[in-house]
Amino acid sequence: MRKKTILGEQFWGGTLEKIRTKMIPFQLKALKDEVEGAAPSHAIENFEIAAGLKDGTFYGCVFQDSDVGKWIEAASYSLMIEPDAALEAEIDRIVEIIGKAQRPDGYLDTYFIVKEPEKRWKNLRVCHEMYCTGHLIEGAVAYYQATGKRRFLEIMSAMADHVYDMFGPGKLAGYPGHPELELALYRLAQATGREKYKELANLFIDRRGTQPNYFEQEFEALEKFEGKEHNKDLSEEELKYCQAHMPLREQKRAVGHAVRALYLYSGATDEAIATRDPRLIEALDTLWDNVVTRQMYVTGGFGATHHGEAFAEDLELPNDTVYAETCASVAFVFWARRMLKLHMRGEIADEMERALYNTVLSGSNLACDRYFYVNPLEVIPGISGQSPDYRHVLPERPAWFGCACCPPNMARLLLSLYDYAYGYDGYNLDIHLYADGSVEWDGVKVTHESNYPWEGDLHWKVETDKPLRVALRIPGWSRQNVLKLDGRELPIERKDGYCHMQLAAGTHEIELQIELDVRRVYANPAVRADTNCVALQRGPVVYCLESVDNGAPLCALHLRRDAKITAERVQTGLLAGMTALRTEGERADVQGALYSDQPPVFHKTQVTAIPYFAWGNRGLNEMRVWIAE
Repeated sequence: MRKKTILGEQFWGGTLEKIRTKMIPFQLKALKDEVEGAAPSHAIENFEIAAGLKDGTFYGCVFQDSDVGKWIEAASYSLMIEPDAALEAEIDRIVEIIGKAQRPDGYLDTYFIVKEPEKRWKNLRVCHEMYCTGHLIEGAVAYYQATGKRRFLEIMSAMADHVYDMFGPGKLAGYPGHPELELALYRLAQATGREKYKELANLFIDRRGTQPNYFEQEFEALEKFEGKEHNKDLSEEELKYCQAHMPLREQKRAVGHAVRALYLYSGATDEAIATRDPRLIEALDTLWDNVVTRQMYVTGGFGATHHGEAFAEDLELPNDTVYAETCASVAFVFWARRMLKLHMRGEIADEMERALYNTVLSGSNLACDRYFYVNPLEVIPGISGQSPDYRHVLPERPAWFGCACCPPNMARLLLSLYDYAYGYDGYNLDIHLYADGSVEWDGVKVTHESNYPWEGDLHWKVETDKPLRVALRIPGWSRQNVLKLDGRELPIERKDGYCHMQLAAGTHEIELQIELDVRRVYANPAVRADTNCVALQRGPVVYCLESVDNGAPLCALHLRRDAKITAERVQTGLLAGMTALRTEGERADVQGALYSDQPPVFHKTQVTAIPYFAWGNRGLNEMRVWIAE
């Protein structure tokens, strides 16, 4: 864990400062139901009711507790960047409420404490008790790391002990219906030194999908709960949905609920790092290949269908009915960072960067107070958000959701960005991402200056009191690069996508110039939705068209294959400081008959593309990533 972080003043420094100062307070207000016009949360109030501090009944999704855990985790990372006595006091207040809600045996879940105490642990597949536990544990670990305070850590350790007593070796053979606790148990083991938490995480991963199937046995014994979300029938598709259809080591392709799958792969990668199990590593490598070469959107989105918020068939990637939940891309970044620990290969970091700069960032507006759950690649107001197959695709970001898993998930990832940008073990410094600002560990300080991704001139100052090996990622998409160490140009010799340097104790300057030419990206011809279309990308940033710049309908707009594309800095407005793309295109005349025996008439027009993550900030209008060429 980084010891100290100072934000820079360019892209990531400015973005994280807004998240720290605007998103974190806004989300706290939402959790306390203090945002006018926003969907109610009641997440903190549920804990107050469970603690006996307030009268009332449970409100919200069965997993409402998880929002509090994710927010505390995000707020803890904020404290690591900038101490804030008022924020810390607010977290302490919430932690005390959580502690009062906990039962004497360690159990902690407000839905079952308040509403159905006799039915706890009876429906693991649906009821998210372990999922909520995982997010609260991760919040507790982060708060302990930020402040050294153990109160929340002890509360959640007691809950983890309770789970171990219920489902540990020789006990009930259950596992989470929604994976997440597996990741948290590894973090809790590291924070507490208790190896039994890793043992429990491994049990959950290894039991999943084995025979006899625990969820099938559970379903047979289950009394029907109140409410529709507790009455799902058990089918093969439902088992895929909750990642219980077969053991992980036997899986060849990603299926089912995308977030659950990617959380599971993240937890399994923790196990693979710890055990070096060759069968598990082989399975994870196979699943990685399937996810990134057959089921990933060009924006780093995952989950092609709203039916089960799930992966679809290979190469089935519709743009207008896509799901691409923000949480899925967040989970993918979690997985990618773990895969880098398993195999440090530049193409893994390239895909982590793709998801981060595009779908993860599009999950919030530029003001950090409106959010997307679904991240489409094509939006048409009046259709998107209306008819049944499009109802989930909103053309504008709302302030909050009844199911608000994505906003605090995005916040906790981005405020811990430097743990994804760097890897450090005391002797080796790995640079995976380019985030302006300073990071300090014992004996080593790294300061990065750049306006990446808008500019390709990157500079690091490395101060070390010991010899240090540095591995610097060179993006796979960048063809023309110049690398210098202490003013001397070095040959670009990539090993698995990284250049390696040996530094003596002292202060060193590393410079990297990256080519940021605009690239035309084409999909595999088997991706029907993208036939005869092109996407535009510059560096890691994918671009889109909005009708506010280009007129409507965007489907009538074509790019010329031979047209020059220029990158220009936006000087004014909400997008000021970003890089836009401009080129020449042609627009078909749409004023004629519905059908005609005459081909369409085209007129030349100027085309403007903006970063995909910035769409939806300038009013209601059309948006499109894949453009006819």
